[in-house]
Amino acid sequence: MTLPHTPPTDSPATPGALQLHDARPFFDKALAYGVAHGIIGADRLAAIHTDAPKGMVQIARYFGSEFLRPELEKARDRMVNLVSLYLLDTTGGDLHEAAVSLRDNSFLSRSKGGSDMLKRLIAMPESSNFGMAGFADAETPLLAVWSLRSHADYRAELARRTQMATAIGAARWLAQQYELDEDELEAAGADAEAVIRTGLLMQALAPRAVDLGEWPNAVGFEKIVTALRKKKVAAPATLRLPAGLPADLRGAVEAQCATVLSDLPKLLDAATPLRNLLRPTGTFRARYFLLDDPLAEVDEYHRSLDALDADEEPPQPASKTWTKTVQGNDDEHSLLTLFLCLAAGVPKKTLLTEKTAASLVRKVRKSGWQPALAADFIGSHAPGVHRQDYNTLWTSFVQDAEKTLLSDMDYQMHDALALLRRECNVVGD
Repeated sequence: MTLPHTPPTDSPATPGALQLHDARPFFDKALAYGVAHGIIGADRLAAIHTDAPKGMVQIARYFGSEFLRPELEKARDRMVNLVSLYLLDTTGGDLHEAAVSLRDNSFLSRSKGGSDMLKRLIAMPESSNFGMAGFADAETPLLAVWSLRSHADYRAELARRTQMATAIGAARWLAQQYELDEDELEAAGADAEAVIRTGLLMQALAPRAVDLGEWPNAVGFEKIVTALRKKKVAAPATLRLPAGLPADLRGAVEAQCATVLSDLPKLLDAATPLRNLLRPTGTFRARYFLLDDPLAEVDEYHRSLDALDADEEPPQPASKTWTKTVQGNDDEHSLLTLFLCLAAGVPKKTLLTEKTAASLVRKVRKSGWQPALAADFIGSHAPGVHRQDYNTLWTSFVQDAEKTLLSDMDYQMHDALALLRRECNVVGD
């Protein structure tokens, strides 16, 4: 009686089973197996012996110099690894199939196959950010690194980059539906996942926008949400995928549905300040991609002035104290730094050093703070048109930061200083 042939493989044994570890490259194992089982004969061995030195010289020349012994030795390692990568990937670790592949094809073709695999890997996006595309001149140094990496490393990186490529493909497709040029995504450094989430959000909140080819800017999106809040529209329990979405992109889009569904209730809740959610440096806004349109913001400002009743006075300008204190540094980080200084009772600044920030935290923990002082300063000195926004910004910061700033458990102030570095303007001493 004969037993059926079970191809030997280089795959891991059953978990918990004892197994001898063979550290040889897969090429060595396949070659030894082929010779031992009569698959690879003397003629093929001779051909491999002839091709191998040629390949070593070519690889050494590509990555450096073929005249230096260390470069040739490293080239040998690269070549063996490239052949091993190719054989492992094309045969699934089956030694019999790998030996047949070595018998039926030239040694250099197997090496080139491994090199081509790595070149395709390197050409794939390393990040899902549209502004971080790779450069052609980076191929050689990356190939030098990857030609010595294991097949497991290759497979893990291939899976990661494939996921990135699929996300970028889905984001491109969604952008095209809204007639949004990819150049705008690159210029803004948009993350593919953020584009996908925004597309899903618009599908839920304003499905007709896609027919108009209008990707939302911050002002337009705020108007959409404000109108829905007035109508007391409830957040949907499920999301409908865009019509015509290619099947191979569905997974990348569906992966973002949970995040959008969790954000929708907050977005439609009238009790949650919308400006706070949509502030440019906020975590909520960072999950989505809204176009920056300064003209739309200016236009909205003028419309708000036009909407004033005839008896109402126009918003008050900033006071001289505000202008002198802020000195044009009116970004959110600078303003929060100023407001924090006011609440802590220290000199007013829009920029702190690490040392000053640590002193401020110690003072707050020793003597407490008075957030109302900052609110009073905003009410008395800030430009009238921005007072509500600044109050919202400060109130949100106080709610989020108070526990950390006053914590008795953060002895080394690591959490407090990390908070200030993230939310305020803190630079090294």
